[in-house]
Order: sequence, then structure tokens, then C-alpha cells
Amino acid sequence: MQSYRDSVDQVFADPERSILPEADLEHFDGLHYFEIDEKWRVKARFKRVYFRRSFKMKTSTDRLPVYKPYGKFIFSVDGVQYELRVYRNMDKEIQKRYGMYLFMPFTDLTNNESTYGGGRYLDFKPEDLAAGYIDFNRCYNPYCAYNSRYSCPVPPLENHLELAVEAGVKKWHD
Repeated sequence: MQSYRDSVDQVFADPERSILPEADLEHFDGLHYFEIDEKWRVKARFKRVYFRRSFKMKTSTDRLPVYKPYGKFIFSVDGVQYELRVYRNMDKEIQKRYGMYLFMPFTDLTNNESTYGGGRYLDFKPEDLAAGYIDFNRCYNPYCAYNSRYSCPVPPLENHLELAVEAGVKKWHD
């Protein structure tokens, strides 16, 4: 996990690949993370959904990308069961560039406190879904948390957790 975080920080620090504005890039010394904690690598069951309609997901701008529900994870933390839905971006250019990736935006009780107010994301490949777990240590902030040039999907209300997910990336600026 630490090598994954180091590689993310390397991309953020690289002027050729970074999404950071120039002023932030000059002072960048790494993203802020929660401690890696196996508690947040939770056992989960994935349930595929079929025949769901595509919809336009709200974003931080007026852009409305089209997503289709793909399935949901069902998992428990401290004896309480939760569900998070997973979506597929239906944009042909996105699919061509990134392949078949799946997207799980979510909000939780850390938002606006220790994490970005607009929620955080996790990405999956279809083959990841059978692994039997979700690793929240890998959750990340949307690009718009770092740079207002970006338009970022807003997690649907159905993907709010009444739980403080103290894992993954913390908020960028206080």
C-alpha cells in the first residue's frame, strides 16, 4: 500500500503529469493520508445489477456525464451492514482511454472534517469485484479537490455512509 501511495505522490509532484495548480506544485511534499489500517480492507460481497437505465450524474460544474448502475457492494463495519453502488461511465471516449473501469463515488461522516467535502472515490476493474473485499485505504479525492479547472462527479445520495471512513486520502487544504 505504501508503494501505491508513493507512486500517486510521484504523479502529483511531476509538473508534466500533475493536476495541481502551479502555486501548489511548488510546495508539494505529498498528499495527506490516514494511517494504513487493515480494518478498512473490508470483506464485501458484490451483487451485479442488470437492466438498469443510464442516468446523468451531477458534477461540480454543469457537465452531466452519463453513467449506468453496474452493481453494489454489501459489507459490514463494526457489525453494521452498508451498501455502496458501483457505476460504469458510458462515454465511449472514456471507455476507449481507460477500458472497462468501474467507479464508486461515496460520502461519509469524515467529509468537511478530515476529508474533502465533496466525497471520495474508488475505482475497480470487473475482475476486482470477485476479490471479496473493498480496500478503503485506496480511496482518493476527486481532481476538483485540488484544482477548480476540473469537473468532478458528485456522489449520489444513495452512496452516503453514516460512518466515518478514516482511510485513504485526507483533505488537501484546511
